[in-house]
Amino acid sequence: MRSYCLRICLGTAVFCALLSGCTTLTTVTSRKYEVVAYKPKNPSAVRVKVSLQNRMVYVMEGDRPLLVTPTTIGKAGATTPTGSYHVTGKIRKKRSATYGFWARGNDVRAGTSDHPPGAGYHYVGYPMAYWVEFKPAYGFHQGAVWPIPHSHGCLRLHPNAAPKFFALVHEGTPVLIAQTQPEDATIGKSAPRPSDYADPDPPAAYLVSDAVFAPPQGTLLQD
Repeated sequence: MRSYCLRICLGTAVFCALLSGCTTLTTVTSRKYEVVAYKPKNPSAVRVKVSLQNRMVYVMEGDRPLLVTPTTIGKAGATTPTGSYHVTGKIRKKRSATYGFWARGNDVRAGTSDHPPGAGYHYVGYPMAYWVEFKPAYGFHQGAVWPIPHSHGCLRLHPNAAPKFFALVHEGTPVLIAQTQPEDATIGKSAPRPSDYADPDPPAAYLVSDAVFAPPQGTLLQD
């Protein structure tokens, strides 16, 4: 189920990406991943650009980068759509309607929503926290950021980045998804990438609980 699972950041953050002066990218690399996001001066001017080739999300305010962070894109047969869109909805505590778990007391089993393992089980979808939809059934959400196409078309963001992305966008925010973006050659060229995508999943009992949606600590957006 790792293809659909939520990765939880445990321990201290040891990956750090800073948009120095909001124009350049500096990094401190280690095991975990952290990224800084900046408050927009004009929220209505925020737009999102996605590069499928570079697997990178750029949240921009004019030429000013507010957030630059890697993403997981759709795999073969379930590719991420390209084109111009707008954010159509936001759900902080969203769960998958297809992939997840069947639970009966302390018995929690991975499965799909159309195949209950027996009587008395109830379905609980995989957490897709900080859902930002741009097309029916397609959206950005928190999850494992693999270095290869690995999703069913959605754009996954690292648990450190997803709440910040969610805070930056609103219904109506433009979203442009293309094979490449001009920012690939500049601010996206050396952006750090998470290395914790293959870490073991948290316990199933945790993933089906409300604790998985606990809000992040600290300030999301820097001045």
